Amino acid sequence: MSQPITTTTHSEETTFRSYSPSSSKLYAQLRRKYHPSVYTAILTHHTSTSGQLSHVLDLGCGPGLATQDLAPHFAHATGLDASPNMISFAQTLGLKTASAEPVDFRVSTAEAMDGIADESVDLITAANAAHWFDMPAFWTRAAQVLRPGGSVALWTSGEIAAHSDTPNWRAINEAFARFKEEEMKPYFERGNFLVQDGYVDLGMPWDVEPPIGGFERAGLWRRVWDAEEEEFMVGQDVPISAEAFERMWATSSPVTRWRKAHPGAEGTEGDVVRRLRRDVERLLAEVGVEGGEAVLRGTSAGVVVMVKKRGL
Repeated sequence: MSQPITTTTHSEETTFRSYSPSSSKLYAQLRRKYHPSVYTAILTHHTSTSGQLSHVLDLGCGPGLATQDLAPHFAHATGLDASPNMISFAQTLGLKTASAEPVDFRVSTAEAMDGIADESVDLITAANAAHWFDMPAFWTRAAQVLRPGGSVALWTSGEIAAHSDTPNWRAINEAFARFKEEEMKPYFERGNFLVQDGYVDLGMPWDVEPPIGGFERAGLWRRVWDAEEEEFMVGQDVPISAEAFERMWATSSPVTRWRKAHPGAEGTEGDVVRRLRRDVERLLAEVGVEGGEAVLRGTSAGVVVMVKKRGL
């Protein structure tokens, strides 16, 4: 930890919460789902440490990508997100829990957890979202709504890279690194750096200022997925085209901020991800691969961090 995490170090996330209905739908369509092994690891650790399966609360749920895979394991499920349009899209999915109860999707920040009763939640989750939270305020509220023995599971995917079975993969990964450093870094916010570093400085309840009591420091659990050997996202083993890769990369928040700063560029040859795509197509052509061929296999390391609330 370089410094304690306080409310003064937090900057409110505005990129995703301002998504339009069409942007929310596109995000849901293009973002890959998390591999079943991620949910298996989370639920196994939760239940093996006396966690129950009554109520899951998915924070920063967006269009419900993780909620839909968590809900079938619980009698009750709630998804909260600060973006009204993300929640509107999630509500169209018609998701049900293990008890056939509709998933309750509502607009709320992770810090407020509006409408969630104290000691009513068994598992709090946040998929690729906790790096945008005000962590002191989040942990304060989490301590209130969790039942004794409940768990918090926070996870994020890592840097996108070309798998070593992709033609000319070293050169392609060098192009990705240049893209991040030269094009994206100016549009990074603190949350993007937390993702890049695998949540090592995210701010656990005992690290924030003031520290939040009630959680088991000795029970901190961290699991890392190896990008080359394990799937963290569904579809990492399926090659895609450079065009599909462009569409997927376009859902990242730095790209969204770049496009906001360059109105009219989206979808043109001057668009930042279109230029990356052309670089990738050129590098594939160097080894005899046509740009439209589905040969790109992306990898993404992932990390899950879990914390337990003390039992009775």
